[in-house]
Amino acid sequence: MHELGVVFEIIKTVENFAEQNQLKKIDTLVLQIGELSSMIPRYIEACYPAAVEGTVLQDTKLEIEVLPGNGICKKCNKVFNLIENSNTCPKCGSKHWELLCGKEFMIKEIIAC
Repeated sequence: MHELGVVFEIIKTVENFAEQNQLKKIDTLVLQIGELSSMIPRYIEACYPAAVEGTVLQDTKLEIEVLPGNGICKKCNKVFNLIENSNTCPKCGSKHWELLCGKEFMIKEIIAC
């Protein structure tokens, strides 16, 4: 489970941000995770409480937004969800597509009290 190491890096990043911006308390941390990324949202949620214990994030709420894994068909230009359509264009049946989004993993928002 590499998610724990990633959560520790997120904590460091947010702590540095809080210090640089003189934030005393953070209410909510919002992450965006692409459905095609290697991060598994439920694992992030599971390890988050233990990872933030004793940090500035200890009492924060964690929100995760899952971003769709979309591609665009190279044959007909249809934008479609790759997972829902088994990597096949629902319009023309082509398996030749270009990835548009879905591999993201980022801190979207840090909401201070």
